[in-house]
Amino acid sequence: MNSRPNRLHLTRIPGTEPARRALFLDRWGTLLDLPPGGFAPFSECRIAPGVAELLFRLSGAGWNLYLVGNEDLVAKGRVRDEEWTSFERSLLEHLQGQGVRILRNYACLEHPTEGVGAHKKTSVFRLPDTGLFFHARQNDGVVLERSFLVGDSTLEIAAAGRAGLRTVGVATGRGCRDGEYAVEPDIRATDLREALEFFLRAEVGSTKAA
Repeated sequence: MNSRPNRLHLTRIPGTEPARRALFLDRWGTLLDLPPGGFAPFSECRIAPGVAELLFRLSGAGWNLYLVGNEDLVAKGRVRDEEWTSFERSLLEHLQGQGVRILRNYACLEHPTEGVGAHKKTSVFRLPDTGLFFHARQNDGVVLERSFLVGDSTLEIAAAGRAGLRTVGVATGRGCRDGEYAVEPDIRATDLREALEFFLRAEVGSTKAA
């Protein structure tokens, strides 16, 4: 009996790997409806129909997915740490159950002046600081100039713009009309689903062009 020849396993030459793109998604008002008080248990939250499927498809197309946002209610003690931990675990488990892998969950639970207890401190991950974006670049190889942030507030848009990302502002939540920072998103979308469909169409277009 003839034995099969050994297959040649090729490895990619260093430096020729495809550039890693990232989508940084704001939590409240973008991925989730903005509750009246700013926070709600995950069981009372809603992710728009079709969003999880679109995130799954974009992840499969090579996009790194991140969640971002300042959680000031936790920092100031208005939401207990246990409540936040439960919410965070439920959210990530729900997304994972839909096949969506969140690479990192950047939630800033600190406030430099109004934080309570261990939460009263500065953090480079607090928006509008750009620390979280450069952390993703350093640790995950993300190319910021090829990455996007989708958010509903000028705080997020300002931070991402300073880090060199392109930005998409959604009309949900605060609608990027809070006036906190004098910035405009590069692109406006009705909601997160429309923004993700834009990215997916771009993926299809680039594949056809190739």
